Amino acid sequence: MMLSLGALAFLHPWILSALVALPALWWLLRVTPPMPKLIRFPAVRLLLGLVQSEETPARTPLWLVALRLLLAALIIVGLAQPLLNPLGAHRGDGPLILVVDNGWAAARDWAARERTLSSLIEGAVREERPVMLLATAPPASGDKLQASGLLPAADVQRLAQALQPQPWSTDHGAAIAALEGVKLAGPAKVFWLSDGLNDADATKLALRLEQLGSVEVVSDPASALPHLLIPPAIQGAELGVTVVRATSEGSERVDVRALDSDGHQAAELPLTIEPGKRVALGKFAIPVELRNQIARIEIAGERTVGAEVLLDERWRRRPVGLVTAPATEQAEPLLGGHYYLERALQPYSEVVTGTLEQLLQRELAVLVLTDTDPLPPALRQLLERWIEHGGTLVRFAGPRLAQGNDDLVPVKLRQGERELGGAMSWAKPASLAPFDARSPFAGLEIPADVTIKRQVLAEPSLDLDQKTWARLSDGTPLVTADKRGGGWLVLIHTTANPDWSSLPFSGLFVEMLQRVVALSQGVAGRAEKVNLPPLKTLDGFGELVNPPPAASALSADDLAHPQLGPRHPPGYYGSQTSRRALNLTNAVVAIDPLRGLPPGLAQTYYGAQRERDLKPWLLGAATLLALVDFVLSLALRGLLAGRKVRKLAGSAAALILAAVVAMTPDARAAGSSPSPDDSAIIAAITTTRLAYVVTGDSAVDDVSKAGLTGLTLALNARTAIEAASPMAVDPAKDELVFFPLIYWPVTEQMPSLPTPAVEKVTEYLRNGGLIVFDTRDPNRGAASWRTLRRLLNEFDLPAIIPVPDEHVLTRSFYLIHDFPGRLDGSTVWVERSEGNVNDGVSSVIIGGNDWAGAWAVDDAAHPLMAVSPGGERQREMALRFGVNLAMYALTGSYKSDQVHLPAILERLGL
Repeated sequence: MMLSLGALAFLHPWILSALVALPALWWLLRVTPPMPKLIRFPAVRLLLGLVQSEETPARTPLWLVALRLLLAALIIVGLAQPLLNPLGAHRGDGPLILVVDNGWAAARDWAARERTLSSLIEGAVREERPVMLLATAPPASGDKLQASGLLPAADVQRLAQALQPQPWSTDHGAAIAALEGVKLAGPAKVFWLSDGLNDADATKLALRLEQLGSVEVVSDPASALPHLLIPPAIQGAELGVTVVRATSEGSERVDVRALDSDGHQAAELPLTIEPGKRVALGKFAIPVELRNQIARIEIAGERTVGAEVLLDERWRRRPVGLVTAPATEQAEPLLGGHYYLERALQPYSEVVTGTLEQLLQRELAVLVLTDTDPLPPALRQLLERWIEHGGTLVRFAGPRLAQGNDDLVPVKLRQGERELGGAMSWAKPASLAPFDARSPFAGLEIPADVTIKRQVLAEPSLDLDQKTWARLSDGTPLVTADKRGGGWLVLIHTTANPDWSSLPFSGLFVEMLQRVVALSQGVAGRAEKVNLPPLKTLDGFGELVNPPPAASALSADDLAHPQLGPRHPPGYYGSQTSRRALNLTNAVVAIDPLRGLPPGLAQTYYGAQRERDLKPWLLGAATLLALVDFVLSLALRGLLAGRKVRKLAGSAAALILAAVVAMTPDARAAGSSPSPDDSAIIAAITTTRLAYVVTGDSAVDDVSKAGLTGLTLALNARTAIEAASPMAVDPAKDELVFFPLIYWPVTEQMPSLPTPAVEKVTEYLRNGGLIVFDTRDPNRGAASWRTLRRLLNEFDLPAIIPVPDEHVLTRSFYLIHDFPGRLDGSTVWVERSEGNVNDGVSSVIIGGNDWAGAWAVDDAAHPLMAVSPGGERQREMALRFGVNLAMYALTGSYKSDQVHLPAILERLGL
């Protein structure tokens, strides 16, 4: 049975009974004299007149007895295994009730909750106390939330190991209901492992728990609470990003990343939440091609479903083809429809112009045709086939279409146009009628100044009403559409220019075109009843997994008003060809820290009271005392002299070091590694490693580390080099001679190096080291290039030249001619060869293509940053250049010698 003494407890208290024997040990050690001192007698004649000045004591010295008693006491107490801050070990005799918030917010630091939960249950196992476990998030099975009941602690331990954070919020109201039937014989000790977030039922749950016994709430501080990433908004050509936090205290930086479907990073956006604010806003401004590939946006370094947003077709810009304007419009663009169409479509879509034949050869979502003559049969057949395969054709009326000899329209048209407000017409220019609920334009506000003066009329038919998307105030159709196979044929019964209407001048024109383009992406704007089955759902950590058993299809009402939970977890719904994303932040848009708890309720933070086992410390101290006792015993016997002293000192130092290591298990378990010391030197010289210079800019340093990690993986996979993980170096503090290659990113704010650092770098370069300076900007007029020039002026470097075509760097492993990185276009410079200096190998390589950005990979070895303009082919060439760099640094002019091998053999007479 455990013995508890406040914050100290003993797992094996019966061993402490050995302390009773200490007085007897005192007496035994006190009456036992030490061994007599041995003296080697010289010749007898030297002893004449010698007077003995020292006597052997009859008893052991008092201080030595006290030392040995302390040694014995340390051993006894250590074997009793004392614990400092034993969780759950000094909390009374009643049962232990554990309430765990396992909603989405708990995933940010789930490991801390697991450690705390495990320590509490282990304490209950030692105390043989029954335990009740209650998880407050609805289970994925869809069953009713309920407590486990009082069980043996070992059984609850297995239940706790199966707990995982759920991708929806906690339900404290259901947790209160689950505790309604709980009746205990006496007061319990209750631990509420909270996620730190407040809701309407948090205070009620705390009051209910107080009825069961003393309550202690464990949570995260407000500064460590999770963030929310709101689904982005389309803002012209950019994606607007919103990050929400729980508190407004202090300033905080948050990095938001955009990833494609393979997990590769397409863009990164640093945001700063200012003091006094809870929200940070930003915009992703990236090329259209990359934006169309984005599948998710996430907050870097935060693994919760609230920090993830899945994207579907609604967020993608779809290319729109605009058939080249006739020559008459090109001469007077303001009179043609193309001028207004381009300005309406450009902010929201990728607009491509060309002839109809050229556009049909491209991958387009929408084709726009202004008023044209009937198409040739062959071209019309191609266009109809394109529509059948899923394209959307948008046509505008005009004088040519009004002639009535073109039947590539969604409805049959009357010949001639209808003029409103002309000299021969009694009617005034008409306004638009409100859009029908079934129309893709439903919900758009119609400006009062939008009027139609002319239009082409549709022949009445039975299906005309179903094909009409917009009407004039007199009921005549203005926009009609017909489903053709997988695509749409849409006709706007007026012109794209202001000749027939004021519609092209209005914002409604832009919104209507945007809705039509969205429709081409498979996103229905109609309020029709649909059922989308779950395809892939997110777990609590924001990873896509198979849907849980209780997941069911989404209806139109569920999409409009999502109720996240086991039935509708966040994720993708629909099919592989047409997916709809449901995110946690479609429903959860704000969070608050836990507050309003009853007064006097104990509240701590995760990790604040870590249980510590004092046994290793006590036994380690006993080892040190035993070593001291050993040395003192030898000294009392007169055996410490000459070489024996030196040998014993060396052995003692080794034993002391071993004892210190044994006394610090926590430091070893945490894997803490001090900055530049002997261990770092050993790590650098025992294996081949690349290095990068730390700049003080954490973002740049992270990319450098990830980049050299990616290059190291490529070297190990493609060459005979067996390199270990890269290391960070500071020229002012660290030794550089251990590294064959050092990558040095140049930043605008880089300060001048101190004189010792300049001397160290110069010596490194003279002795055969290689430094790659990267300004990360191909523009030689950029500020980073000016910083580089200032930096290079501090070193004693020879002249540099652009890399020659036959330089060894172009063939040290791969045959290459270009040296791209994340960017391309920068000239790469090397040292001009000076005969036999460094075997003709350049000591510096200078460029601005951001090579580390192209090499950078994450923990799963997936590329982190987008490469432009050449895409993955450019990334591969960047990796090949990196491999050539490493081989060049390690083998020097070896490949150059191969080129001259015939001449060498001839000189050798072979």
